[in-house]
Formats: sequence, structure tokens, C-alpha cells
Amino acid sequence: MVKALGALHPGERCVVKKVTGSGPIHRRIIDMGIVPGTKIKVEKYAPLGDPLEIKVKGFNLSLRKAEADTIQVEVQN
Repeated sequence: MVKALGALHPGERCVVKKVTGSGPIHRRIIDMGIVPGTKIKVEKYAPLGDPLEIKVKGFNLSLRKAEADTIQVEVQN
């Protein structure tokens, strides 16, 4: 099932299917290593829900909810 990264809950794991959007935000996401096939784990959300912290390739990254919503992922069991 494909959904936006921003819709996942802490502790869920997923695989990137597509990075949508354009411009500098799209380029920044690609430069951080979030490309199709990359495995991601959602670590936690800030108290007000923005930003969220994810683990990618052994590193913790923070993304704003709007940025996370441009990343289409498939949830892993």
C-alpha cells in the first residue's frame, strides 16, 4: 500500500517508491539519500507534529511535514 511518508506513525518502516514535487526541496530530499528503494524508519514526531524524525541509512534526519508528504512510500511489515 503506497502512502505519503508524513502519514506514517512512529516505529513504522517503509521503502521509498517515488519522490514527487520539484525545485530546491525535491533536490534537497534526493541529496539526503532519499531515493526510490531506500529503507526508512519513522522515529518520532515533534510535540506539535512538525517536524518528524526519520532514520535513513543509519542517520537521523528531520523533515517538515510538507516535505515528508512529497515522499511516496510502501509500508513494510
